[in-house]
Amino acid sequence: MTTDIDKTIERSKKTPKQKALSLIKTVLLYGLVFAIIYTAVNWWRQPVMPADPQLQLMDYQGQSIDLAAMSADKPTLIYFWGTWCPICSVTSPNINALAAENTYPVVTVAIKSGSDQELHSYLKQNNYSFNTVNDKEGAIFDDWQGQVTPSYVILKNGEMSQGLTGIQPLWSLKLRLWLSSVF
Repeated sequence: MTTDIDKTIERSKKTPKQKALSLIKTVLLYGLVFAIIYTAVNWWRQPVMPADPQLQLMDYQGQSIDLAAMSADKPTLIYFWGTWCPICSVTSPNINALAAENTYPVVTVAIKSGSDQELHSYLKQNNYSFNTVNDKEGAIFDDWQGQVTPSYVILKNGEMSQGLTGIQPLWSLKLRLWLSSVF
């Protein structure tokens, strides 16, 4: 004689296939929730292009940088970072690799990272060769309403096409630059 408890136990037993499908559903659901939250937080924290942006900059070595002209030919990545930022020590090698490929222009803005000499020493010590503007007081970053480092802006024809924050893998930056060149 089967009781109601026996029927419940029998129904609760899942086959390996059912367990696998349940696990996949759970992973996909959590992945979707993560993607939505990540996108919302990134959108909220991303830099905002000023009404009258300063697109003529001077790098820490005194060389002129014209972001409007650079972004007229190809999308240009602007990378806001700091020598004091632990996350930037993870992302900067990717930026250096992207700049070395020379496929897209890359300009970095070092926020409150000391004197030009201190910045030069840091760049040399880490073998970074990307173009760097020394934003000693953080005025450029403030102008872009930057909230967190690292932050990224992709300019196309002198206008912001994308803004990002946090750790971005190299493939993601390449994909975003390519998309900005296509659309």
